Amino acid sequence: MGRAEARRARQGSARRAKPNEKKSGIRRFFTWKKLLGAFLGACLLGILGFIGLYLYVDIPQGNSAAKLQSNVYKYSDGKVMARVGQVNRESVPIDRIPKDVQRTFVAAENKTFYDDSGVDLKGTLRGVLNTLRGQGKQGGSTITQQYVKNYYLSQEQTVSRKLQEIVISLKVDNKFKKEEILAGYINTSYYGRGAYGIQAAAQAYYGVDVEKLTVSQGAYLASLLQAPSQYDWSSATKAGQKLVKERWAYTLDNMVEMKWLPAADRAKQKFDVPQDPKPLPGVSGQTSYLVKQAKQELFAQGVDETEFEAGGWTVTLGIEKNKQKALEKSVKRKLTDDLDPKRRKVDGDAQLGATSVDPKTGHIVAMYGGDGYPKHYTNNATRSDYQPASTFKPLILASAMENNAVTQDRLPITPNTIYDGRNRRPVVGGNIAFAPPNEDEEQYGKISVQTATNSSVNAVFAQMGADVGLEEIKKTAVDLGMDGSKIDAKPAMTLGTMGASPLQMAGAYATLDNHGKKVTPTLVKKAVHPVDGVQTDVPLKDPIGDQVLSRRTADTLTSVLTGVVNDGTASDAVKNTAYEAAGKTGTSDDNKSAWFVGYTPKLVTAVGMFGESPKGGTQVSLKGTGGGGRVNGGGYPARVWADYTESALGGSTGAEFDLETDLGAGVPPTPTPTPSKTPSTSPTPSETPSKSPSQTPSSPSGRPSDTASGKPSDPATPTDPSSGPPTGGTDDGDTGGKPTGGKPDDDSLTGFR
Repeated sequence: MGRAEARRARQGSARRAKPNEKKSGIRRFFTWKKLLGAFLGACLLGILGFIGLYLYVDIPQGNSAAKLQSNVYKYSDGKVMARVGQVNRESVPIDRIPKDVQRTFVAAENKTFYDDSGVDLKGTLRGVLNTLRGQGKQGGSTITQQYVKNYYLSQEQTVSRKLQEIVISLKVDNKFKKEEILAGYINTSYYGRGAYGIQAAAQAYYGVDVEKLTVSQGAYLASLLQAPSQYDWSSATKAGQKLVKERWAYTLDNMVEMKWLPAADRAKQKFDVPQDPKPLPGVSGQTSYLVKQAKQELFAQGVDETEFEAGGWTVTLGIEKNKQKALEKSVKRKLTDDLDPKRRKVDGDAQLGATSVDPKTGHIVAMYGGDGYPKHYTNNATRSDYQPASTFKPLILASAMENNAVTQDRLPITPNTIYDGRNRRPVVGGNIAFAPPNEDEEQYGKISVQTATNSSVNAVFAQMGADVGLEEIKKTAVDLGMDGSKIDAKPAMTLGTMGASPLQMAGAYATLDNHGKKVTPTLVKKAVHPVDGVQTDVPLKDPIGDQVLSRRTADTLTSVLTGVVNDGTASDAVKNTAYEAAGKTGTSDDNKSAWFVGYTPKLVTAVGMFGESPKGGTQVSLKGTGGGGRVNGGGYPARVWADYTESALGGSTGAEFDLETDLGAGVPPTPTPTPSKTPSTSPTPSETPSKSPSQTPSSPSGRPSDTASGKPSDPATPTDPSSGPPTGGTDDGDTGGKPTGGKPDDDSLTGFR
């Protein structure tokens, strides 16, 4: 046998032996043929399953209107406060809706509406996956799918409901014309303000019938559907207003792209601001504010607006009926009974808002928002367009202590630290020249931080702001619940020039009262709604959060703020009460707002008084209200606070602050050394003042004694002539005028206390 034959014999033997070899390991189970077969089998099963589901599921009867019920709002003790749920709905035929207005909804929600099959498979698959992951309402839906959800199904987010939506949407798209589907969608959607359908929405937002809607108004109503509460112009935040205007513009731009609106006409479109809302049926007075605020809280925590407005919810608030009535009566006794708009025009400009919080639970137990619907739609308790003024100053001291800040002389900042209180004293160490006036151009010498807090001395806290650092102060304020977007970290912020609400300030001071543990004032205690026939609790955030200030810092601030009540700007109204109290007054630029934020061991209440013109809602001065001169925080706000607090506490007035501190007015003062007559022989002080131009104390003590006026007890303490006399002044004793020391960063900084 030759070599070629031998080689072929060996190869043939190898081929014959190959089938007998056994495959080993995972390759026996996962060949490409088996994998392909499994994939095709799964696809076939999916197709057969979907066909079965398509044949099994019919288009149900529309029954969303039949499910609509009232929502019940209860006081903390379970007694009913209000029932809200009269359905505001009127369906209109498609030919009553202007063609341009119809197209705004398509342009806003589903540009392919007239060409698609009724289902966006890609968007729906994304929505199903996000539902499985627990990521909430994400993923796209066509107008047909949204109509099916509104009219035939519920708002719940489950995979089975999503599959039903797909099948029914395909069937609806096959059965009905696109115009019928669009009419159904526009007529069943929820637009906010209790309005279902475009006719109700046209009346609610523009006071017209649907036929008279313009393309601009239609674009706004179409934009609302994405977030009715957030985009309602009357109650939206600045961010919400910006977002809805952007969506309005997006809608009109899409109409141009789709050749439904000429570019020249688009350029002429102006945003048509909606009219103020009408009062809710059967809801007025303070209840109108409470119901609206409760809804906003729930929506902010993820409750679907459309599902909520469909009714069947029971919402229990933290409001205690006796405290709520007490607050309303105190406002009447201590403010409104004193006003006579017919005699004094300025009396008609006075607005008051208040929020009262239990510092241990974080629940709002009473709230006053104003005259109520329909007299005044803005809730004064939650509005944040007025300056909190000197009620912000304790937060500066809190930031100083929390950050272990020091003075320009490298000494720790505490209530006993000595500062220079000269009027219009230029701040040392800042990047922007700043020299604010004290109220009434008052001159103070070397005073402690405690005395400066009692008398609300601007010069001291302006310098302290530079010592601590403005960004650090802003961070502390945000940690305590203030809105950082309204805080501009410039020197004027030390005078409280940002916007803040009584709700926010109550939260900040409640955190001090709660020994530094964060309190986020919350109105809703419990919310229950039916899910598949079972009453189900909605998970709500705990109003009590993490420790944001050390207990030492928080308790020291409470101790300091007892001095304001006992020996400072609030003493006339609050001193000698039957309960321990701490708090701070505030009066803003041009007397446009006046505040008192105070607390006891069991109750925190922020009272803000605001000057607002009845027409236009612009900020105006409160000067002359009630027939007096200036309105300051120690006047009407402190009187309302004291009257309400005494009534609200009832017999529980004996509690004392449990403080872990050895500083502040709430603890026995350290002995005050007798000032030496000879500066050269005075002992070295334990705490010296911050540096100021050419000035040193003649004989400072560690903590000068405080007088009722809040000025140093030693009138001989001079202001060094070498620094120059104070400049400026006022004609009428008000606190106007511009500070010296360079142009300030904010002209609206005079007149604070």
